[in-house]
Amino acid sequence: MRLFTFISSRVRQASRVLVLLCMTPLFTLGAAHAQTSSPSPSPSPSPADWATVEQTARGQTVYFNAWAGSQPINAYIDWVAETVKREHGITLQHVKISDAADVVKRIRTEKQAGRGEQGGTVDLLWINGENFAAMKREGLLAPPFATALPHFQWVDTVNKPSTLRDFSEPTDGLESPWGMAQLTFFADRARVATPPQSMAEWLTFAQANPGRSTYPRVPDFHGTTFIKQALIEFAADARVLSQPVNADTFKAQTQALWVFLDALHPHLWRGGKQFPQSAAAMTQMVGDGALWIGISFNPNQAANEITAKRLPATVQSWQFENGTIGNTHFVTMPYNAPSKAAAKVVANFLLSPLAQARKADISVWGDPTVLDVARLSAADQARFSGALQPGQLARTVPTLQEPHASWVEAIEAEWIRRYGQ
Repeated sequence: MRLFTFISSRVRQASRVLVLLCMTPLFTLGAAHAQTSSPSPSPSPSPADWATVEQTARGQTVYFNAWAGSQPINAYIDWVAETVKREHGITLQHVKISDAADVVKRIRTEKQAGRGEQGGTVDLLWINGENFAAMKREGLLAPPFATALPHFQWVDTVNKPSTLRDFSEPTDGLESPWGMAQLTFFADRARVATPPQSMAEWLTFAQANPGRSTYPRVPDFHGTTFIKQALIEFAADARVLSQPVNADTFKAQTQALWVFLDALHPHLWRGGKQFPQSAAAMTQMVGDGALWIGISFNPNQAANEITAKRLPATVQSWQFENGTIGNTHFVTMPYNAPSKAAAKVVANFLLSPLAQARKADISVWGDPTVLDVARLSAADQARFSGALQPGQLARTVPTLQEPHASWVEAIEAEWIRRYGQ
């Protein structure tokens, strides 16, 4: 996933309370978790012995910490919970979060408190690249499991290399892919007959149409992604971006980026003095006509909005002709997940053609699949068939790899220093 924003203040407050509670050894969620998931936790069996994994998983509870900022996504997770309960005897609890970083802090605190391999409060986590890199570096992840899942054989690792590299960090089987994302733009054809096909063209469009375009305020995920797209296009040597950042490379590779943003901002909505808080806010502004271009990391976002009648059917989606940033979103297991067997079964189900096709359905979520559909059986391929819906992409473009995760914090800090006030 990778979009952990857009949540109510009440949920944010609840998350903060949860983190504070987790910092004391007397916190009882772990004990309650153990009682719910299994009376006598046993070591997690190897995915290679899948029959034993499934047998061990029955009766366990999986606490799935996942972003809760979208009603369709929440409804999809509810469907997953119903299905794994019926087919595998697993209870899936959606622990609704606003930011995976808060969960990583909790797991880090649990490790500092000496909680062992089954003493945690998280079984499965929907994670993004920055937090995956941090957990991998700090030894907060369970042993590799993803590539041994039965359904992983259908993952398209050739045409979708980001299923094996997360923000340029090798996944090494430590997280399992479950959806694709790529920076996508959308606009009403009546207003934007010739959409910009690069950041340079975006500047030209903004100059010709002042106040009609913008991007979300950094560090919003979509805002940062917009900046990273510009960074890739204007970097002196984009190959350097796949390596950890340092002061010298940051200065050399971002120099043209700041020149571009300085030129762009005066022509944005409210003269670049203010920025929308989120891509969701921008979508509403496109629907109202205040903005002419919206931004999403889901190629089917506009189609979803048209289906929900929040955008007109004349809205079109596009990606820059030379490619836009794309990545895969993953689920992972912490080192101290109490119900590792059941977490593996859930991760495997998320990779099944059934679950992937339902997730890709515009009327359900519209999240692109990680599978190589052409290698599936005819019956499973049929699950993905369907006519192109209004707002869906008519063609695909190259996927540009994310810069190394270390670039994110550096870029956000400098953006805030320059434009945050």
